[in-house]
Amino acid sequence: MDMIIYDTRLRKKVPFQPLESGIVRLYTCGPTVYADSHIGNYRTYAFEDLLRRSLEYIGYDVKQVMNLTDIDDKTIRISRENGVALNDFTAPIIDRFFRDIDELKIQRAEHYPAATKHIPEMIDLISKLIEQGYAYIAEGSVYFSIDRYSEYGKLSGMKLEKMARGVRIDADEYEKDNFRDFALWRGWSEDDGDVKWDAPFGAGRPGWHIECSAMSMKYLGEQFDIHTGGVDNIFPHHENEIAQSVCATGKEFVKHWMHSAHLIFEGEKMSKSLGNISTLRELLDQGYSSRSIRYVLLTTHYRQQVNFTDAVIMAGVASLDRLDTLRQVASEASLEGVARSEINGAINLAKDKFASAITDDLAISAAMAALFDFVSTVHRISKKSPLVKAEGEQILSFWKEVDHVLAFLFPSDEFPPYITNKVKERIIARSGKKWELSDNIRDELSKLGYELEDSPHGTTVTGSEGRVLIK
Repeated sequence: MDMIIYDTRLRKKVPFQPLESGIVRLYTCGPTVYADSHIGNYRTYAFEDLLRRSLEYIGYDVKQVMNLTDIDDKTIRISRENGVALNDFTAPIIDRFFRDIDELKIQRAEHYPAATKHIPEMIDLISKLIEQGYAYIAEGSVYFSIDRYSEYGKLSGMKLEKMARGVRIDADEYEKDNFRDFALWRGWSEDDGDVKWDAPFGAGRPGWHIECSAMSMKYLGEQFDIHTGGVDNIFPHHENEIAQSVCATGKEFVKHWMHSAHLIFEGEKMSKSLGNISTLRELLDQGYSSRSIRYVLLTTHYRQQVNFTDAVIMAGVASLDRLDTLRQVASEASLEGVARSEINGAINLAKDKFASAITDDLAISAAMAALFDFVSTVHRISKKSPLVKAEGEQILSFWKEVDHVLAFLFPSDEFPPYITNKVKERIIARSGKKWELSDNIRDELSKLGYELEDSPHGTTVTGSEGRVLIK
């Protein structure tokens, strides 16, 4: 089965063909760990997860790399403001990032390279660019000369003739239309404190853009299939990645580029100045479920903006409830009998429509329409006579198959009965002030991987299945 994707550089949908048959090498821009990722970041990570799962669904083996930017202007500045060593500052943020992606059922990549662990690779790449005349040393730093790369601007649509020639910029991030030679290596300054590494061109630290080129090529090779990120990464970050990578190797860096649109909050782009940035943990504490959040993040096409509002989440909850009715009916089917051809035909039709949609540039609306049509068809058939066990099993098998792509068709807050009963037993013990029994149950559940948090409203249980309040 073929996949059609929208290539940002080509500005059109194209058939996807991997460089190596059956294997997709995928690089996904990860978090800059100066603060907890907000829900807008997770919109991009959810898109990348849907892409990976869809490629696996049609039979590809996917080798994914997601970087962890643990050294840049912000991580250094904020760690110093807090009087904490850089690694000590970023480590807990990285831990919380992994906790959150697990909560959202975002599959883990094969590699999560941290920038601070790959400085030698960056130094080697910068040295090569200097030797080949694409980079130069000035005032202790190393800059890439955009004038030397005639294809600069093709990804973003910028015009090279409008760029400022020989004007340098040190900041890792800068505004659109700020066309300047960018820093590959930043010479050490007092603002960096003890964050520095020795290099042939002087002590200092890497610029943001060189980090991704060095780490992606280490784990995926000098050429790979797909590079993704949010639209805000297109310029300057991804434009700079292409320039430095192509000039260093003489090869096409990435075959296809894919980018997701912004998440907006109550009609406005998320920003610190507006005070509308929310982390996943904050949303969960407000009572939203990770399942409904994943549903909202995924069910708007990745190239369209998501308007994240309470009404949208509640609509997602209602949609999930409708999908759950089918799962429940299928699970409860216990009558013996032969499966009807109508059910088998409905499954095959839904499967074909779902696959056709998801392979057309992740057309999630059409994919979900196929599932909702299937729900309606099954309800109509079951009204004639209840589902038999064989039909329920067929439906659940199909549901599990497509859930490899969606990962929200089965509630994440359903814990094993044993766990639920134990938590209720502990609640009763606490109400009777049987503290030793309460502590023993907590310890037992902790060993099984479940965390308990008591409140006046009940006990919140967190485990691999998700997070739920039990009263």
